[in-house]
Amino acid sequence: MPSPATRGGEDRPTCVLIAEDEESFADALTVGLSREGFVVHVAGDGTTALNLFGSIDPDVVLLDQMLPGGLSGLDVCRSIRATSSVPIIMVTAKGEEIDTVVALEVGADDYVTKPFRMRELIARIRAVSRRSPRGGPEVEGAQRTEEGQIVVGEVAVDPDQRRVHVRGSEIRLRRKEFDLLLLLVENAGRVLTRDVLIDRVLGSDYIGDTKTLDVHIKRLRSQIERNPAEPELITTVRGVGYRFAAPGR
Repeated sequence: MPSPATRGGEDRPTCVLIAEDEESFADALTVGLSREGFVVHVAGDGTTALNLFGSIDPDVVLLDQMLPGGLSGLDVCRSIRATSSVPIIMVTAKGEEIDTVVALEVGADDYVTKPFRMRELIARIRAVSRRSPRGGPEVEGAQRTEEGQIVVGEVAVDPDQRRVHVRGSEIRLRRKEFDLLLLLVENAGRVLTRDVLIDRVLGSDYIGDTKTLDVHIKRLRSQIERNPAEPELITTVRGVGYRFAAPGR
């Protein structure tokens, strides 16, 4: 087994790109991560971060949401996600829910709020690295077939025909359950907050009981999980939302 600070099956250190303008904080991160065996590169602004990203091909990006200059952390995240599936962890000092929602919507895989403990950060870096195809996948990412199906593990979703097959058998879903499943599989491996799911599936003007989302999740699990009482596909991220993950084989 590779050490936690090496790329999946490769015998070389995991490379972390840090985009952080606060020099003392960046130095502390560099020291802490280097002690754990990570190779660390630091950029002090968004433009430098993008240029460095293209030259070093990092395994994980640690991205401060508030960067100086013309490019914010969200801008950098959008630019990276347009061309790469590299794991991105967004760092925010605000701690407001809207910030985490926006970060996840633009493609971040996870987020941490300042101040945080180094042990927590390292755990999150290792977790997103395991989920990434670049680092020995813990889950399978979404793949599109020539027919247009989105396939994640044993689940295949056809957006055009609005059909779903699970372990080779077709299942029938209600409209909202289908929309919810499609959104989850399109973002397989990423945490989607409750607010994002409600907004995208139930509508931005929805003012009903938020437990409606839980009802849809429960119905989905009853259709696609081998054991709905112990879900492996649609997992709950306590206090945040849900993640779709194909079980390890």
